[in-house]
Amino acid sequence: MKKIVIKLIVFYQKHVSLWLTSKHIHCKFYPTCSEYTKQAIEKYGALKGMILGMGRIIRCNPFSKGGYDPLK
Repeated sequence: MKKIVIKLIVFYQKHVSLWLTSKHIHCKFYPTCSEYTKQAIEKYGALKGMILGMGRIIRCNPFSKGGYDPLK
């Protein structure tokens, strides 16, 4: 499960994210939400990693300042 989810994230990063960047749509955080989720899955496994990633995506909203937010 872990490998499948990571492959989906890598596909998103290589194809969808590059297209969004070309449209001047960027993530407010560093590392990006997709990279943060990938790191969380690698460190904690698929379930907990996806939960942490969803929490990050929820924090990525118009009222957030963004900035440096590494995986802890």
